[in-house]
Amino acid sequence: MIALSVAGLLAVFLLYTSVAGGSQASVKPSTLAGHTGPVSVTGKVVGKIRGDAHTRAGLRFAMRDIEGSSGVRVPVVFHGTVPDMLKPGRDVVADGELRNGVFHADALVTKCPSKYSAAKKT
Repeated sequence: MIALSVAGLLAVFLLYTSVAGGSQASVKPSTLAGHTGPVSVTGKVVGKIRGDAHTRAGLRFAMRDIEGSSGVRVPVVFHGTVPDMLKPGRDVVADGELRNGVFHADALVTKCPSKYSAAKKT
C-alpha cells in the first residue's frame, strides 16, 4: 500500500515538472540563437572577464562551445554571486535567457576540471 502511494506521488511529481516547465532547454553557445525563454547554456569562457556582478552593468564575458569547433561567441551578462573558479578557459553552465543577442544569466556554475580529468599515473 505504501509503495503504491509513493509511486503515485512520484508520477504526479514527474507530470507536474514536465507540464509546469520545471525543466529548461540545455544548449551550447552555437545553438543558442533563436531560443526564447529560460535556457541553460554550457560553454567555455573566452576573452577577458570584465565588470562587477553586483553593479547595474553586471559581470561581462563571452562563451563559446566547449569543443571549439564553432567560431560563435555569445556575450554574457551576469548578476549574482560569482563562482570562485570563474576564469578564461573554464567550462561553465549559465542559466538565463537570450535578449537582443546577449545572454542574461541569473545563475552561473563552473565545472571543476580536476573532478573530470584522468588520474595521473605515477
